[in-house]
Amino acid sequence: MNGSRKSRVLRAAATDDAPHSPGRRRALTAGGALVAAAGAASSTAADTTGSERPFAEHRLALQLSDRDTAKQALVISVAYNILKEFGPDRVAIEVVAFGPGIDLLREPSDQRPKVDSLIAQGVRFSVCMNTVDTLERETGKRVALNPKAVKVQVGVARILALTEQGYTLVRP
Repeated sequence: MNGSRKSRVLRAAATDDAPHSPGRRRALTAGGALVAAAGAASSTAADTTGSERPFAEHRLALQLSDRDTAKQALVISVAYNILKEFGPDRVAIEVVAFGPGIDLLREPSDQRPKVDSLIAQGVRFSVCMNTVDTLERETGKRVALNPKAVKVQVGVARILALTEQGYTLVRP
């Protein structure tokens, strides 16, 4: 619901004196849906925040949604370079892989040693479980993942939550 529609609905609810009128019921239902959606989004964000680095001066979210190995290598390179520039104590980095980008976090992967090294330095690698579930439905087999990857239900929602927490999103 866009802002002007929302304000019209809320104004209509405020001016309607009858507590059970259709206009008021619609406004309360719409408002309730907004509150419920906001609560669900915040509880998801709270469950998977980047709070392991609460004092980081810089926050970076790296999106990986491509199968291309050159882009995977670039994401790894960017993470290493940012750690080198700012130091692991001053930066929070999260790589969010979804769609074909989850290939970086498959088990086995040629990039596994580099991914594990970054994880050891505090970089978080999140993998979209919606993508994993879709692949399982299509192939009949569950994708084996790097056990150090953090499972998130919706990769794009994770990116949205990170940007709302002040992370800068970069898609190398």
